[in-house]
Amino acid sequence: MNWLDEIRWDAQGLVPVIAQEQSSGDVLMFAWMNREALAKTAETGRAVYYSRSRGKLWPKGEESGHVQTVHEIRMDCDNDVVLLKVTQLGHEPGIACHTGRHSCFFQKYEKEAWVSVEPVLKDPASIYK
Repeated sequence: MNWLDEIRWDAQGLVPVIAQEQSSGDVLMFAWMNREALAKTAETGRAVYYSRSRGKLWPKGEESGHVQTVHEIRMDCDNDVVLLKVTQLGHEPGIACHTGRHSCFFQKYEKEAWVSVEPVLKDPASIYK
C-alpha cells in the first residue's frame, strides 16, 4: 500500500496540516495539502501546501522567501491530520505568517476580546510584491 493511501483525505482530497517549529515547539501555521503537495514535501524536504483560494500548489516561501525546511512528517491517530516539524527560514526569528509575524497564532483571547500578543517582525508590504 502507498503511504499516501493511509491518509484519510477529505471530500476535496485535502488533509489539514499543522506546521510546528522543531526548535521551539511553537505552532507556526495551519494549512492544507493534497496528495501532490504532501508527496512533494516528502520528496524535497521543503513544505509545499495546497492553496484553496488559488486552487494550486503553494511552495511555502514562494513569494516571501520564508521557506520551511521539513525535518519530520507525522500523522495523528485518526490518520486525518498531518504535523510537520519544520525550521522556518527567511528572517530571524523565522516568519511563518503573511502578517509578518513569527506565528499565525498571534491573537489571544483576553476578557472577551482578541489581543495581538506577537509583534510584526517585518512589514508585509515589504515582503509581498
